[in-house]
Amino acid sequence: MEQAVVNNKMISRYLNKRLDTVSEHLNLSDAAVNVPYVIKGVNTSDRSMKDFLFTLGCYEGETVTVISVLTESYIINIKDARYSIDEGLARAILV
Repeated sequence: MEQAVVNNKMISRYLNKRLDTVSEHLNLSDAAVNVPYVIKGVNTSDRSMKDFLFTLGCYEGETVTVISVLTESYIINIKDARYSIDEGLARAILV
């Protein structure tokens, strides 16, 4: 268990360092499990999708964590609440 935490921290540092050099954002579907990320934005032109994500508390500056990935479903934690979202929504969330 302790080794997994260390590995996740190392992966998180690597990804954050890589983001700094590339100056792009990951989408949530590329995020590591059990690593908190700050939402940088929502990348979609679909207004209803943006509104739906906003009602979940998914907006710029908020912290989100991917709890698990099950096939094409992502269990995420936002504001101490867990939600299941599909891959399309996960791809729209930039971290």
